[in-house]
Amino acid sequence: MNSRRSRTPTNTSNPSRSKTGLFPALEPGRKKQLAAFQKIAGFRFRSLELLNLSFIHRSVSNESGARLNNERLEFLGDSILGAVCATLLYEKYAEKSEGALAKIKSVVVSEEVLSSVARLLQIDTMLLLGKGEDLSGGRTKKTILADALEALIGALYLDSGFKAAYAFVSRYLAPEVDRVADTDYHQDYKSLLQEFCQRYFRTYPEYRMVKRSGPEHERIYWMEVGVNNKAYGPGMGRNKKSAEQEAARVAYEALKNIRGGTDEK
Repeated sequence: MNSRRSRTPTNTSNPSRSKTGLFPALEPGRKKQLAAFQKIAGFRFRSLELLNLSFIHRSVSNESGARLNNERLEFLGDSILGAVCATLLYEKYAEKSEGALAKIKSVVVSEEVLSSVARLLQIDTMLLLGKGEDLSGGRTKKTILADALEALIGALYLDSGFKAAYAFVSRYLAPEVDRVADTDYHQDYKSLLQEFCQRYFRTYPEYRMVKRSGPEHERIYWMEVGVNNKAYGPGMGRNKKSAEQEAARVAYEALKNIRGGTDEK
């Protein structure tokens, strides 16, 4: 007769059980905000305290003296993000070399792309910043947004495991993988310009073909883009898509400089 008793194993890896006491206490209003965010993001945390920690910027620690912020979660999330992106690329693009896959991955996990996804998820509204950082526009800084998204991925991994983290990253970054692969691993200026226009002008860029030349097998296109009643370009390319990308690059660089550079400055 087996004298060993069957026991339900204790999940010591669940931070909500082992470390809840170390997390900052959550006010009812913050709990409601976190619950609403989970609906947007499409997951459900067991530990709201861990989810909340992913949004605490180091400026809070600097001002309050509290030890906890999202930097360690960011470190973890960066590795999880890299593993998921590498897996997506390996499985989908069997014909591409290691060098090509690395180029795509570097753009997909870039600050530009991650901050864009963070804004899509409304992470900017969830951030907990020190007063000084908040007043200086911290919620719009791409570095802070990208870091918070990585911290969120790390928190989701700790809370619900790799499968949940993989599903989340795949849902939001698989389209970015395809987009970057389709643009020859370069920055997608059309997406950047559209985001810029929506943010500052509440409008969309409009593309127009200026001319085309050459025989059909060697055709060259010239495209310009209209933004806020002003035309930029033209951009030139072997097809309309590449010409639009070049026109969008010209417009984005000009508009970004007019507004005094990037958000971080």
